[in-house]
Amino acid sequence: MNVTNEQIQLARRPVGTPVMEDFAFVEAPVASPEDGELLVRTVYVSVDPYLRGRMQDAKSYIPPFQLGEVISSGVIAQVVESKSDQFAKGDLVLGALGWQRYTVTRAEAVRKIDASIEPVTLHLSMLGMTGLTAYFGLLDIGQPKEGETVVVSGAAGAVGSTVGQIAKIHGARVVGIAGTAEKCDYLTEQLGFDVAINYKEEVKAALREACPDGIDVYFDNVGGTISDAVFPLLNKFARIPVCGAISSYNNTEVEMGPRVQTALIKTSALMKGFTVGDYSDRYGEGLTALTTWYKEGKLKYEETITEGFDHIIDAFLDLFKGANLGKSIVKVAEIE
Repeated sequence: MNVTNEQIQLARRPVGTPVMEDFAFVEAPVASPEDGELLVRTVYVSVDPYLRGRMQDAKSYIPPFQLGEVISSGVIAQVVESKSDQFAKGDLVLGALGWQRYTVTRAEAVRKIDASIEPVTLHLSMLGMTGLTAYFGLLDIGQPKEGETVVVSGAAGAVGSTVGQIAKIHGARVVGIAGTAEKCDYLTEQLGFDVAINYKEEVKAALREACPDGIDVYFDNVGGTISDAVFPLLNKFARIPVCGAISSYNNTEVEMGPRVQTALIKTSALMKGFTVGDYSDRYGEGLTALTTWYKEGKLKYEETITEGFDHIIDAFLDLFKGANLGKSIVKVAEIE
């Protein structure tokens, strides 16, 4: 193709909160696909908090980005040229692809998505990794029962908002914690949460009032002082799926908080960290359930969509300011 590719690379490892100078916009030629490969054009890019961890040179559940490497995340792309009999020009695909306008990928590294499901961005949000994270974390680890109290931190985000709705489907009483009055209103008025707490106010007192019978399930997306306030309210045999800790992702020093061992021993509670990749052999089960609930009107969603390839970094940095409601996605191009 006689087109210049644009890429976003990791220029240096962030110290504290990432800044624009940690990234580099680079031009490169567009490669041609070989047998078994596809040339795809990026349409939508997912920006997610976990990417911050991959910018550190540290051992984790997924390898870190290397300096000078194109950053990657969930991407919806359209096939421009196919050298695989599994895909045709114009097909929409989903995969972990680079932050660049064009990508050459092995056919087996992506999957064709159902373009009849609208909006197509749902494949990056509620019917994608974030929805699956909510589904498996809540139901496999949290195991909410009818009448129990489920507390969700980061409740207005992509994962948290889905967690609360699934908990309601299973008959639980749901308390969400979010960062603005508008987000709290969204949780109770649009998504059916029973109570919403603004964490910028007095969380401990608000939690005691909202959870007079204690907490049976705590779905933790944030860690930090918000989670500290939950532990004294845990009921016997409480379950705590630990999905994220965005409150500490940009810390330059290790925080010291209340030790959780005593609370876990006193309540015989289960606290388990997880990533959605732990359930890769069950994705079909999760997607079937999520799609069914969505079509039945039991799941609602919100997406914060930023326009333009040049604003991918802006959308990523906004995650740490709590600027997004629901899933944060960047629209790079139109579907043709």
